[in-house]
Amino acid sequence: MLPGLFLWLFLSYNCLLPLTESQTKIPIETVTSWADTFGAELYRIITKFSGSLLLQKKYKDVEPTLKIKEVDGLELVKKFSEEMESMLRRKVEAVERLVEAAEDADLYHEFNTSLVFDYYNAVNINEKDENDNYVELGDEFILEPNEHFNNLLVNTTYSDIQLPTNVYNKDPDILNGVYMSEALNPIFVDNFERDPTLTWQYFGSSTGFFRLYPGIKWVPDQNGVLSFDCRNRGWYIQAATSPKDIVIVVDISGSMKGLRMTIAKHTIVTILDTLGENDFVNVIAYNDYVHYIEPCFKGILVQADRDNREHFKQLVDELQAKGVGTVNKAVTESFKILREFRDAGRGGLCNQAIMLITDGAMEDYKFVFEKYNWPDRKVRVFTYLIGREVSFAQNVKWIACNNKGYYTHISTLADVQENVMEYLHVLSRPMVINHDHDIIWTEAYMDSALFASQAQSLLLMTTVAMPVFSKKNETRSHGILLGVVGSDVPLRELLKLAPRYKLGVHGYAFLNTNNGYILSHPDLRPLYKDGKKLKPKPNYNSVDLSEVEWEDLDEVLRTAMINGETGYLSMDVKVPVDKGKRVLFLTNDYFFTDISDTPFSLGVVLSRGHGEYILLGNTSVEEGLHDLLHPDLTLANEWIYCITDIDPDHRKLSQLEAVIRFLTGEEPDLECDEELVQEVLFDAVVTAPMEAYWTSLILNLAENSDMEEGVEMAFMGTRAGLMRSAFYVGTEKLSNRKFLTREDKESIFTMDHFPLWYRRAAEHPSGSFIYSIPFEEASDGGPPEVVTVSTSVTVTVGGKTGLAAAVGVQINLELIQRKLWTATQQPNDTDCSGVEGLCPLNCQDDTLNCFLIDNNGFILVSKVSKQTGKFFGEVDGSVMTQLLNMGMFKQVKMFDYQAMCKTHHHHHSGARPLLSPIYAFLAAVKWLITDFLM
Repeated sequence: MLPGLFLWLFLSYNCLLPLTESQTKIPIETVTSWADTFGAELYRIITKFSGSLLLQKKYKDVEPTLKIKEVDGLELVKKFSEEMESMLRRKVEAVERLVEAAEDADLYHEFNTSLVFDYYNAVNINEKDENDNYVELGDEFILEPNEHFNNLLVNTTYSDIQLPTNVYNKDPDILNGVYMSEALNPIFVDNFERDPTLTWQYFGSSTGFFRLYPGIKWVPDQNGVLSFDCRNRGWYIQAATSPKDIVIVVDISGSMKGLRMTIAKHTIVTILDTLGENDFVNVIAYNDYVHYIEPCFKGILVQADRDNREHFKQLVDELQAKGVGTVNKAVTESFKILREFRDAGRGGLCNQAIMLITDGAMEDYKFVFEKYNWPDRKVRVFTYLIGREVSFAQNVKWIACNNKGYYTHISTLADVQENVMEYLHVLSRPMVINHDHDIIWTEAYMDSALFASQAQSLLLMTTVAMPVFSKKNETRSHGILLGVVGSDVPLRELLKLAPRYKLGVHGYAFLNTNNGYILSHPDLRPLYKDGKKLKPKPNYNSVDLSEVEWEDLDEVLRTAMINGETGYLSMDVKVPVDKGKRVLFLTNDYFFTDISDTPFSLGVVLSRGHGEYILLGNTSVEEGLHDLLHPDLTLANEWIYCITDIDPDHRKLSQLEAVIRFLTGEEPDLECDEELVQEVLFDAVVTAPMEAYWTSLILNLAENSDMEEGVEMAFMGTRAGLMRSAFYVGTEKLSNRKFLTREDKESIFTMDHFPLWYRRAAEHPSGSFIYSIPFEEASDGGPPEVVTVSTSVTVTVGGKTGLAAAVGVQINLELIQRKLWTATQQPNDTDCSGVEGLCPLNCQDDTLNCFLIDNNGFILVSKVSKQTGKFFGEVDGSVMTQLLNMGMFKQVKMFDYQAMCKTHHHHHSGARPLLSPIYAFLAAVKWLITDFLM
């Protein structure tokens, strides 16, 4: 057997031939001979046109000059954490400057009920009437595309104002607030100049207006409505209040039928929308009896994460009014829950409140409060009187006022939003009076402006926010919250501080919150496909660490990271690749620590073997720069060799252009990763002969007839993100034109991963070729036309083996089929005795159907072209089962806790008909097959 035929040794037992009744079994020696002949010929072609032997030799030649450094994972994660803390600290300082400016501006502003003031309304700017005059509040506002803000049209010298449709844009409170907050404009600009990595900065007012920098044009929805209200956003609510335990108590007696019940349901939903993952909640309905609307949550509070909130909303929609209301039992039950949680040190450990939603309270209820809440009044009671009748208004108001709460009367659906928001101001009063400027960080969320233009791994943001209080002496004791200031932080900015090249081929970094939710992880899939559109999943920002690192069965990793501990552990893991079609078996070392002054923890994963080492080469700038200028060379453009996104003059540079300008001294102010640049220079020198080798093959096309038979391109990549490629056919003849382009993320180096062909090759010995067939249809809608073949290139220094590069070719499947058919042709003098009807033996015989399958069970060659790329078990399940029983393959179970089930039954509610996997059966287990040798 020739070296490097790991795959084809396996195939020698898997050229499968269905037999008819009149046929006898083909001798195993014959099939083995076919496989040997075919494997040797394919190996010759691949090694020749990939140049793998040359590349391995070139790295072997430089082994004496190489150093292999063992990676200290704990030191690495601590270093990354410190850099992230420093970066996030700068965001906090920017927000603190805004808070100071806003509070000072309010201190010296005197409220003027007759104030007349024109401001830039984000909807009206640049709008003109029929006389070509600017509309009211819509003067000229210069907008220009800005790369830092994803080429959106923005004004980086000024902010503008957005208001929801239900807020009057000339209300005295609005005009005075907008006028006062004009003082933030120079601070916005100054912050951006100090830290050019800042993105959106804003001030959300308690009166409803939203000041955003840089200024943009807002567009109402198709109904002309602006539903965005800053006071409903998670960052506003979390900054305006402390964590809270809430029991929502709703009257479902017969008197609540009709519009009253509709308003009550909307009120509950609105209250739920003001809660976040730091809050705890339950919902109780009452008439003659007390009903937990979710019986599984009886007697407890549950975390108000998105899954639980959505679940409550669905149950609320099913409530029906009947019976007689007895509020005493419901309120008593609520007090008991809150007291038990308070005494046990569970829940939010801060504010506790009961939200009573009713159309009246008749019976004697005073004794309940005397027994459970007075005199300390540890639980606030907020009351919402539903309906136009005010007969019981005095009773309902008494309940709120005697329990440090707030009373509101809601007579229409339009009243719900504003009235519900009042409870936030009450809960914020102690914090306001004490001037506790707590810094809050939100969970991950998607920036809608980024959604259309960025890859899913780069969509997620977090917000840092702080409350703004009134410092006026005459109102200080009242605890007046002016609003909240905040700034968005793209999580991609944090990930840039954990460079891919330091983590190895399978390594990665991830972030999670102290609630266990993922902020960023390469396996986080926040989007789903709805037809041709990508949309956020309903629970995309409440995916738990245990749902991604699901082999942490005892939740040791999750618990340690939630507690902000520093440490490490090891796990044997199964890593799905190629869209779940294949699996890698790895042993990963997890290193973790907290990020100081934030609720976040950082994890770094290094895989045993290649992930333990970093190669360090050395070469001169002059020699390396010469080879960097080769036309076939590219660098991973998502990696940060040089920082190009701060200085506007650098933003148009590719990473390769930036590196060259840095090395030539054209841009001395460029900040570059010198260690990574040095590795690129070294790899450029070592791999330079590949260009000449490939070029010589192309120039000798006439003498190399194999080229006409389907070898389309050669390519290679190094651990420093350097890539080279050569085309053996014209680009118009390529079967897969997306390969090695940004359209095919799996085939290139990205922030999240090394190329698929690189990752798979890394797990096999150098010289052993791995075959990957695309699972997408060809451009004409037919089966796949090419297969990607790759192998690893390693170096050994001081007994340590490190991964240096991977190299491969793309081959048209017709070439592989021709070579297979040729290998099965038998000489004319073949002895066919004992083999009836099969002479000479070959796979082209109409009575035979030969399959060539790879080491994961996917079909590379079949006479039936539409079977190409399919899993063999789909084509012939009985034979696949036999192969499993023989030990040729093994079945591997994988679990996808991010899968999303569509419900097909009719929904009467406005709730999403898409359920989190928490409330659906586990997604069907996929077949992920690997051979027994892996």
